[in-house]
Amino acid sequence: MLTSRDLSLIAIFSGVIAALGLVPAVSPFGGAVPITAQSMGIMLAGAVLGAKRGALSVLLFLALVAVGLPLLAGGRGGLGVFAGPSVGYLIGFPVAAWLVGRLTERIGRPYKVTLGAMANILGGVLALNVLGIIGMSLVLGISLVKATVLAAAFLPGDLVKAVLTALVASGVHAAYPGLIPARGERTAAPDRVSA
Repeated sequence: MLTSRDLSLIAIFSGVIAALGLVPAVSPFGGAVPITAQSMGIMLAGAVLGAKRGALSVLLFLALVAVGLPLLAGGRGGLGVFAGPSVGYLIGFPVAAWLVGRLTERIGRPYKVTLGAMANILGGVLALNVLGIIGMSLVLGISLVKATVLAAAFLPGDLVKAVLTALVASGVHAAYPGLIPARGERTAAPDRVSA
């Protein structure tokens, strides 16, 4: 059950993701999929809100994009973007946010930058790029190897964003320590309920 606080956080982070779309996109070597700051927002949603709320904030963002709001980098929006080369990344956004959030929850409080960066790399870089590469391959009709080569241009920037996200998340968790459970709280909760 989502509380009004949960709903507010979900809406706020949808706004954060949209705001990061205002940062100008870069298309390396004229690539079909631009490099944007929005993937940092995806990682940040999971790293700060956890799996469920992080994924829901991304799904809300994508729903707004689907109805036509120009919230993607470069002012893109509408159903047409889900048929373009970046569709794998768009589908991967909520998956990445959930995975980053789940790993962050498993790490628990206090938030550690090194472990947070690793969670961001696994969920927000590796998982997201796997789905993005598959999407590019299918839409552009190219091999997975060629799509992987095209996606390689994203990797250095994605790694920087993963570390920056961990630093930002560390500050947020220091200021608001109750956003994710402390170590052992998740496993202890069912025992208290059943007792």
